[in-house]
Amino acid sequence: MSNEKTALYRLLNQQARALIEQESDLIANMANLSALLFNQLPDLNWAGFYIMRNGELVLGPFQGQVACVRIAVGKGVCGTAVATGEVQLVKDVHEFPGHIACDAASNSEIVLPLRHNNEIIAVLDIDSPKLARFDADDQAGLEQLISVFEQHLAASL
Repeated sequence: MSNEKTALYRLLNQQARALIEQESDLIANMANLSALLFNQLPDLNWAGFYIMRNGELVLGPFQGQVACVRIAVGKGVCGTAVATGEVQLVKDVHEFPGHIACDAASNSEIVLPLRHNNEIIAVLDIDSPKLARFDADDQAGLEQLISVFEQHLAASL
């Protein structure tokens, strides 16, 4: 990871811990983490969560343009992250089979599953108008942030 990104993600993870450590409400923490990421990471047009509800993803706290409200598991980048249980790092969403274009300005996307008790309870979805905005360094930094959130969930829920 580049020194600049290492420092950025180290700071983001410290800020995330500070934001959520005294709060147990899932929605409040998702709202603050969405705002943190949207305001601190460059070149984003959307950052937020979709929450698993009755077998589908439902829009949760986010920052950015209005968004799709419901996404079926296995559909689009978010639904694929749930179906596979794996991070989806998409350099060009227009080449992703079945991409759901909630915001036509989005060109790249990263989606990370959020687990509690080994079950996916939500996904963190981040979009950018820049092609290939996200790389392995971003994935590693965001996986650390998700890990911080999962550890907090395990201790507080």
